[in-house]
Amino acid sequence: MYDFSELAELININSYTKNKVGVDENGSLMRQKFEALGYKTKVFERKDFGNHLYFTSLKKEGPKMLLLGHLDTVFPPGTFEGFKDDEEWIYGPGVCDMKGGNMVMVEALRAQEKIFNIDIFLVSDEEIGSDDSREFTKEIAKNYEYCLVFEAAGKNDEIVVARKGIGTFYVDIEGKAAHAGNCYSDGIDANLEAAHKLISFSHLTNLSKGTTVNVGKMEGGIGANTISPQARLILEARFTTQSERDRVLAEITEIVNSSYVLGSRAILSGGLQRDVMEENEAQLLFIKKLEKWSKQRLLTEKRGGGSDANIAASVGAITLDGFGPYGDGDHTIHERASKKSFINRIELVSKIFKGFMDEL
Repeated sequence: MYDFSELAELININSYTKNKVGVDENGSLMRQKFEALGYKTKVFERKDFGNHLYFTSLKKEGPKMLLLGHLDTVFPPGTFEGFKDDEEWIYGPGVCDMKGGNMVMVEALRAQEKIFNIDIFLVSDEEIGSDDSREFTKEIAKNYEYCLVFEAAGKNDEIVVARKGIGTFYVDIEGKAAHAGNCYSDGIDANLEAAHKLISFSHLTNLSKGTTVNVGKMEGGIGANTISPQARLILEARFTTQSERDRVLAEITEIVNSSYVLGSRAILSGGLQRDVMEENEAQLLFIKKLEKWSKQRLLTEKRGGGSDANIAASVGAITLDGFGPYGDGDHTIHERASKKSFINRIELVSKIFKGFMDEL
């Protein structure tokens, strides 16, 4: 039976994204594990987040593979902490998202006689959108032919071939305050402008194409007796294709630049967090190689959520996600991962690494 004590040690560290001490402690343990396998470490020191860690292996002629993971989790200290298990499941923050995936990397690499052309990048801010690490990931990933990402597997151990692109936008609306009883016509109602824009944004949703636009928060105004001088909308857009991305971005800009209430003005900020990751022919050819190396058929799925796989795919690396263990309840206090899937993933990835290096 597999000994989960190393994973338990990782889980028992609180690595909430804004807990730099805990994230760096988690990173230090991962560094020890990879350096014991011969990896060299480059540390990207960060002030407000945990450090990002880039591990490089020996090199020889041929394609290179990048492994992506993240060190942070979502729960602050004192909310959801600690490792526990039963016969079938392991429980705790990060067991599937994604300390479990990071340990699959470690164990699969430990199974190799020698490691070359397989490098690793672990970031510290993935759970809040990878705003700090995004450019590092892009610069690193563009140097690799292949990228495997160790987020959780699907329910039947599927790997992930597509993820929605995600953008978060802020619309700040300026109006003009006036007394709502005595000087109603002198005011410019920012709240009314926000309402018109909210409805227009909602019409951008196209469920048949997998596109959603959601205004998740709106605020504005002073009080019931005052025409609102300002309002703000916070919206998220998700899309499954580049054509839908382009349509949505263009129409968001058009809506922001259109005034429904005469005299109002709006300013747009924010933008894409993760570009869309679409299924493509290069992926399918790569999956055939993985099946050859592992001697098993790989099931695939598409997901609505984003990950750093989106970032690697956007710079041309042939990218597949979902190589961690299957679990559910991630981002909740019920997070768990399947022991069986964890062991199966180690076996699968070990074979993939061996097959990749044997062909070099």
